[in-house]
Amino acid sequence: MKGEKGFALVLTLVVTALLVAAAVELVYQVYVDTSLNRSFRDGQQASLLAESGIYGGIKLLQMATSGQGYTSLSDKWALPVKQEDDTGRIEITITEESGKINLNGLIQPNNIDINAATLAILKGLGAQLQIPDSVWNALADWIDADDIPLPGGAESSYYKTLHPPYSAHNGRLTTLNELSLVKGFTPDMIARLAPFVTIYANQGTNLVAQAVTVNVNTAPQEVLMALDSRITAGMAEQILEQRKLSPFKTIGDLSRVNPLLATISSLTCQGTVFRITARGFVKDAARTIEAVARTDGSLLSWQEY
Repeated sequence: MKGEKGFALVLTLVVTALLVAAAVELVYQVYVDTSLNRSFRDGQQASLLAESGIYGGIKLLQMATSGQGYTSLSDKWALPVKQEDDTGRIEITITEESGKINLNGLIQPNNIDINAATLAILKGLGAQLQIPDSVWNALADWIDADDIPLPGGAESSYYKTLHPPYSAHNGRLTTLNELSLVKGFTPDMIARLAPFVTIYANQGTNLVAQAVTVNVNTAPQEVLMALDSRITAGMAEQILEQRKLSPFKTIGDLSRVNPLLATISSLTCQGTVFRITARGFVKDAARTIEAVARTDGSLLSWQEY
């Protein structure tokens, strides 16, 4: 009898332990599922906040530039925006792409011939950043529609010998990261170029979509110096100082720095292409959307991460 009672007690303890373990596992699974559902919900809300931030940024751009014949770093759009409520918060930053050199402008609108003016500008930028001239012919071959390589350049016949093999794009760059596929471009070179180049044309100031026009009110010093060999470092620094005091509203205003600046056709006072970065935060979840848009509201790119 004592043995049977002892066995029953042990059996009861084992069953109880199994039930407790099952209950703990069930509670844990419910907790995990609830946490995952909550994280998913928070992530979705953060994504919606970021999306609303993009469209809010476009509206801010349109309001800040309405009826204004110039854009500058003194405008309201250039200030970061932060907004918070019970749901979460949004952070919006806007930068202008029109203060950079358009890489796609290296090829004429006929998609075959090199734009000599843009080539000279890129060589001027490359000289400052220690980037060899040979890469520009390789980029031209990557963009142009033919399969005839330029001196130092490369077409599909070269790229197909690589591992893995691939073909030349023979079309306009769609992202800056695409440069990593072009002969001669290293990650370090691309990182050095990134702050000064774009793949978008400032069409609002020039009907020739691929012509390079740069907003003097937002361009970095390196870009200004690359536009014309007559723009010295001292002159570029004066431009940066003068635009802080008062933006250049017309090309004629550049005469207050130096009269020759008003004769440089690649300079403008107004940008039309902007990069909007919106970050949405809900509790521990965060989502970021980066979009490129024109002041007319048209979207050129959209990336969420």
